[in-house]
Amino acid sequence: MELHRRPGRHLLPAICILAGIVLLTVGDGGGLLRTLVALGGIALGVVVLVGALRPFRFVVDADGLTVRRPGLRRAIRWPELAAVVLDQPAPRSGVPAAPRLLAVPATGAGIGPLDARHPLDDRPAVELLDLAGIRESPEEIATALARYAGDRFLDARALRRGAFPDPDLTLGLRGYRVDVVDALIRRGQEALASGDPTRRRTAGSEIAQARQAGLPVDLRGYGTLEVDQALDALAAALTDEAADQDAS
Repeated sequence: MELHRRPGRHLLPAICILAGIVLLTVGDGGGLLRTLVALGGIALGVVVLVGALRPFRFVVDADGLTVRRPGLRRAIRWPELAAVVLDQPAPRSGVPAAPRLLAVPATGAGIGPLDARHPLDDRPAVELLDLAGIRESPEEIATALARYAGDRFLDARALRRGAFPDPDLTLGLRGYRVDVVDALIRRGQEALASGDPTRRRTAGSEIAQARQAGLPVDLRGYGTLEVDQALDALAAALTDEAADQDAS
């Protein structure tokens, strides 16, 4: 399976460059501020356009991964990888982040800069690809990786949702701060998915301490009743699972 960039990635930087040129050449001057805005738009457009024009290739097949992107250009054979993880970072200000593909090198294998961590066991990993600009869906990529990578592949997104579904939280006025709630839920989900009773107890304690201290309130945040119900359910799941692990 070969991945492709989404079409139209050149349009926005081209508009920035064109708008900057127009600001510089049309009108009656406008002073230093207008010039700085125009130059900033042109510079931003050029940087983004150069990145969009860089060579890109990403192939998943029976032999492994073929990667050609800025900072990493090589064929990676499956024996060089201990794990391949399809992950999704925590939401940013309540907005879902794009999924990303991580690789944990096998012992002695050098793949690239270890700039990430395995989401469940914290092993050093390489970020192979940010899927934000990729045409193929995460589900299509997960299917190909499950087929070719076998037991090396982990869909961390599905594992988290299976351990504890993402709660449906709505934004409103005077709600709990989004980043704090997202972080607590993410740590709880990962603790449940990890199978580690110590990690589950730690996540449960963090939730209890945060609630006892009082979750911070923001002008625009998650509805307090929804969050309280979600954290109640998450804390109960963490407690039940940790007790089950201890009993076994």
